[in-house]
Order: sequence, then structure tokens, then C-alpha cells
Amino acid sequence: MVFSLVVVVGGCLNPFAPQLDTSPAGPTLNQTTIDGAFQLFQKSYSTRDTTLYGALLDASFSFVFRDYEQGIDVTWGRDDELRTTYGLFQTAQRLDLVWNNEASHTETDTSANVVRGFNLTITFNPNDIDRVDGYANLTFRRPRGGDPWVIISWRDESNF
Repeated sequence: MVFSLVVVVGGCLNPFAPQLDTSPAGPTLNQTTIDGAFQLFQKSYSTRDTTLYGALLDASFSFVFRDYEQGIDVTWGRDDELRTTYGLFQTAQRLDLVWNNEASHTETDTSANVVRGFNLTITFNPNDIDRVDGYANLTFRRPRGGDPWVIISWRDESNF
């Protein structure tokens, strides 16, 4: 009896160490298109992955938003953006980013400017949910056609 169990189990793969699943995990994000860059942006937020998000930002990246209380525009660079976004990703339980229609889109082989509506729902906990709506005014660039797009500037035109 023990021998037959050893033969049966020995001839099978270990059920406690299943094989690695090498099937595709979903659609591949293609940062060589503007739409692909937006998909990567959305995925970085939904998975709260700063590595994915950082891949979108150029070294010279700048973020601009309006401080309505002080009546001024505030600007910061890539390092501050990644630090701030990391803090958001760590404190939020869930982030749901929906990209809406484009208000404007101009594009050449190496530069693009897209103003696009968005809805962002930030769930810190079931009793603390913030909703941000507005437009992201994004400027992209790449060295040559076919290269990945990166964001060089983002002007936040939201209600937050």
C-alpha cells in the first residue's frame, strides 16, 4: 500500500509546489502609444505601483496644481511627485482612476499634449472616501517615433 502511494505520488508533480503559471497575465501595456501610456498610468494607480508610475515620468518632469486657498500655482519635480504618490499609494486602500474623453489632443512623432478628463476615487477606509474630478493637462515626449512616451509636465485641473 505504501509502495503504491509512493509510486503514484512520486510519478506526479508535488501538489504543494505547483508549477509556475507562464500564461499571459492580461493585455501588455504599450507605452509607445499615448493610449498605452494612459493605460499604464491607470494600472499604476489601480495596483498602487510606484515603479510603473515612475516609468511614465521623465527626469525633467514637473507637476503643477492650483492652491486655491493661497491663490497661487504650486510646482514640484519628479522626486517630489514620486514621494507624494508613494504616500498616497501607501495610505489608500484602493484607487480607482477612470480616464474620460479627451478635451484636446495634439501629437507629432516626438511630442504630444493631451487634456483629458478623469475621475479618481480614493478609498482610505470604508468611511473615508474622496472623489476627485477634473482634467489632466499632460505633455508627453519621446526621442523618436516608436520609443516609449514619457510625461514631462502635468497641470492638474481638478476640483481637489
